[in-house]
Amino acid sequence: MTNRLAEAKSLYLRKHAENPIDWWPWCDEALATARAQNKPIFLSIGYSSCHWCTVMEGEAFSDIAIADYMNANYLPIKVDREERPDLDSIYMQALQMMSGQGGWPLNIFLSPEDLVPFYAGTYFPVDPRYGRPGFLQVLQTLRRYYDTEKEDLQQRKALIIESLLTSAVLQDGMTTELQDHKLLHQGWETSTAIISPSQSGNSFPMIPYTELALRGTRFNFESRYDGNQVCTQRALDLTLGGIYDHVGGGFHRYTVDPTWTVPHFEKMLYDNGQIVEFLASLWSTGVQELAFERAVAGTVLWLKREMTAPEGYFYASQDADSFTESTAVEPEEGAFYVWNYTELQQLLTPEELKELEQFTVTPNGNFEGRNVLQRRYSGQLSATLETALSKLFTARYGVSSEEEETFPPARNNQEAKTANWPGRIPSVTDTKMIVAWNSLMISGLARAAGVFQQPLYLELAARAANFIWENQFVDGRFHRLNYQGEPSVLAQSEDYAFFIKALLDLQASNPEQKQWLEKAIAIQDEFNEFLWSVELGGYYNTSSDSSQNLIVRERSYADNATPAANGIAIANLVRLALLTDNLDYLDLAEQGLKAFRSLMHRAPQACPSLFTALDWYRNSTLIRSTSEQINALIPKYLPAAVFAITSDLPEGSVGLVCQGLKCLAPAESVEHLLQQVQQSQNRG
Repeated sequence: MTNRLAEAKSLYLRKHAENPIDWWPWCDEALATARAQNKPIFLSIGYSSCHWCTVMEGEAFSDIAIADYMNANYLPIKVDREERPDLDSIYMQALQMMSGQGGWPLNIFLSPEDLVPFYAGTYFPVDPRYGRPGFLQVLQTLRRYYDTEKEDLQQRKALIIESLLTSAVLQDGMTTELQDHKLLHQGWETSTAIISPSQSGNSFPMIPYTELALRGTRFNFESRYDGNQVCTQRALDLTLGGIYDHVGGGFHRYTVDPTWTVPHFEKMLYDNGQIVEFLASLWSTGVQELAFERAVAGTVLWLKREMTAPEGYFYASQDADSFTESTAVEPEEGAFYVWNYTELQQLLTPEELKELEQFTVTPNGNFEGRNVLQRRYSGQLSATLETALSKLFTARYGVSSEEEETFPPARNNQEAKTANWPGRIPSVTDTKMIVAWNSLMISGLARAAGVFQQPLYLELAARAANFIWENQFVDGRFHRLNYQGEPSVLAQSEDYAFFIKALLDLQASNPEQKQWLEKAIAIQDEFNEFLWSVELGGYYNTSSDSSQNLIVRERSYADNATPAANGIAIANLVRLALLTDNLDYLDLAEQGLKAFRSLMHRAPQACPSLFTALDWYRNSTLIRSTSEQINALIPKYLPAAVFAITSDLPEGSVGLVCQGLKCLAPAESVEHLLQQVQQSQNRG
C-alpha cells in the first residue's frame, strides 16, 4: 500500500511512498486540509542522498505506532530540499534560531493557520538514544502543547517570525571607494582563515571561500596568511585526499575527519562543478601540480560516464550507500568505493600492491577494516600505479576504463538490486536535472576547457547549456527542474544567477560564440522582472508570482556548499555591463552591493561570494583585442576580466584595456597589454 508520494517525480519523495505515514507533498490542498482539520503540520525536509534522511525513513517513518499517531494528530508533509530550496532556507533558519544548529533531515512543526514554526529538530530515533527523545514521545508532547498552551504558543511563534522578518530585511550601508578596498581585504582575510588547515572536525570543500581566497592573492594584502600557500594546500587536500575517488573520478561531499581521509561517500554535482573550476583557476595562476590536472580529467570522465543523460544534461547526485549483494536488506555506506586488503592482494601483482602503498593502504584499513584510497604524495603517478588503479576500476565496474564510455544509472534501490551489474552494485543516482547545479558544472567545464585546452570539456558544457535553454521554458517562464523530459517548478534565484554565469563563462571560453551572451541577456531580463527587489535591492529567492505560502520572502546572501545567489548575480551584472555597454546593469550591481554592505562589514564569514562581486565591481576590466590575442589570454588567471573580440583597433596597437568606465591608452605590444590588464585588475 503506497501513499500520495508514489506519484511524485522526486526520487527523495518516492523513497517515502511505502511509509505507513499518510504523507502529502507541499501543495495548497495539503495546507488547506491542515487548516480545516486544525492539525499542526509536521514538515519534513531532506534530499535523496542524505544518509540520516534514509535512516529515519527506515526507522521512525516506517514505524506503525508512530504512523498511526502522526496520521491522527498531524498533517505530515514531505519536501525535497533540492526541489524547493526556498522552503528549506526559511525553515532551516528557524531550526538554527531554535536549536543553534542545523542539518538534515529537517523536521519542523508548523501552525496550520500561518505556517509559522513552533518546534524543530533533525534526526529523531524511534526510541530514546543518543541523548535524543523517542519520536513518538516528541509527537505526543508537542500535540499536547499545541492544544493546551495557546498563549505560550503564540508568544513563541511571534518571536520566531519577528526574527525571520528581521533577518530578511538588512540595513543599508554606505562606504567610500577606499573603504571598499579595506572591506575587500577584510573579506579575503576572513575567507583565507576559514580554509586554512584545521586540526579538528569534518573537512568540506568550501569552494566559495576558496574562490575568494584565490582571487585575493593578486592584491598582496598584508596578512598573517600566505594566500597562495593556503589555496594550494586546499587543492592538494582535495586531489590527494580520500574525498577524491582515485579509481573512478569525481569528488565526494566531505570527509568526516580533518585529514581529508574518509569521506561521506555521496557525490554531488554542485561540488564537482565548483572544484573543477577552482582547480582550473589555480592551475592558470601557475600552480601546475599534475595531481590537479589528473583529478580534473578523472572528474570529467566520471561525469561523462555516469552523470550525463543521453540528452546532454547532468544528473544531480549519487548516494553514499550501496548494496553489497542483491539479497542485502539495507545498503552499506561506501561499499561501492572501499577495498578489503585481501581483495587488493587478489586483484594486484605483488609489485602493484607494493606501489599502491603510496596510498593509505594497510591490512587493517582506515574505514571499518577496509581501505579508502588517499594519496601520500603529489606529482605524477607511476605507470605501475596507473595500471593498478585500472585493475581496481575493472573490479568495481566489471569492464575496463577504456571500454566503459557510459555506465547506466541505478535509479532506485530496486533497480540497483535487480539489474545484472558486471561489477559491484552501484549507488543509486538521482537523475533529475537541476538548473543551478548543472550551471555550476557548466562553469567548471568551461573554465577547465580554456585552461587545459580540452575541446571535450567545452562540448559537454555546451550540450548541457543548450538542453537547459531548449527545454526549461514553459509558457515563456524559466523552470528549475527536469524529470525525464518534463520541466517542473519555477526557477529560483540560484537557477537564474548560476545559469547566467554559466552562459557568460561559455562566452569567456569562446568569445566568438555570441549566442551565449544573447541568451544571458534574455535570462537576465526575466530575472530582473520577477525577482529583483525594488524596495530593498538584490534578488529574492522566489519570483513574485510563486511566493504564496511563504512566511517570509528571503534574499540569498549567505554561502553554504553552493555560492549565494546574490553574490553570483551581482558579479554577473558587472560582466553584462562590460560586454553590452548597458549601464543599467551596473546601476543594479551598485544597488545590490549597497543592500548587503552592512552584512559584509558585520559578518564577512557569511558571504564570500558578495566579496567576489565587490571585486568584480571595483576591478572590472574589459579587454578588446583580436581573436588570436584573446585566445592566448583565456588560459591566464584574469579573475575580473571579460573579453571582446574586435578587429577595429587603433593602428599599431594589439588591444584596448578599459577599467570600468574609462579606457587606457592603446597597448602597443603584448607585454604592454598584459601590464595594463594586471594593473587594471588591482586598482586598490
